[in-house]
Amino acid sequence: MDDCCSASGAAPRRTGVGDERYDAVFDERFARRVARHYARRGLAAPERRIVAYLVDEVGVEGARVLEIGGGVGELQLALLERGAASTVNLELSAAYEKTAHRLLAEAGVAGRVTRTVGVDIAEHPNAVGPADIVVLHRVVCCYPDAERLLSAAADLATSALVFSHPPRSVMSRAAAGWVNLVMRLLGRGYRGFVHSPDAMVGVVSAHGLHASYRHQDRVWCIVGARR
Repeated sequence: MDDCCSASGAAPRRTGVGDERYDAVFDERFARRVARHYARRGLAAPERRIVAYLVDEVGVEGARVLEIGGGVGELQLALLERGAASTVNLELSAAYEKTAHRLLAEAGVAGRVTRTVGVDIAEHPNAVGPADIVVLHRVVCCYPDAERLLSAAADLATSALVFSHPPRSVMSRAAAGWVNLVMRLLGRGYRGFVHSPDAMVGVVSAHGLHASYRHQDRVWCIVGARR
């Protein structure tokens, strides 16, 4: 397996620059707010379910984890604490980096994490090597082409892939439409999307992963798929 997703003992690295569509929405204030919530309350319910699925049903001991759009990296911190060997974070917003590096230093795991900014894995699927586990939490709803994104992610997952998405409902579509209207009025390029859940599961299935875990609540649906 390519060692891109293995621990090298080096400090987390950042290459490239952020995408202004995401920088403007997921800014440093947003990053600090996420970090404060994590410090006070720990992982939120969807993240706890993702971690439980990976720990209990997949196994994370010694695993190399790739998280696409991991933000400040709280999921990665939880997986490292539970035995994952290393993590790689790909992010399109550069605004998370300062807060993420602080959290890594405080946790004492900086040498086990690689952070890279500016790599769109759907556009450049060979930019990183494979990982045992690939995670996309609150990501597909921020990306226009879910098929390309999940195809690239699935091909990188040697053991398991887990992703979350909003339920496809009248309410979620209305919420996305409202957000997109506000973005247009503000002159920002960011858009939100409510993709077809069945189509997304179909994509990962077509790439050799079986969706063995599905959980839905009012805000997030979680899909876990294994090789």
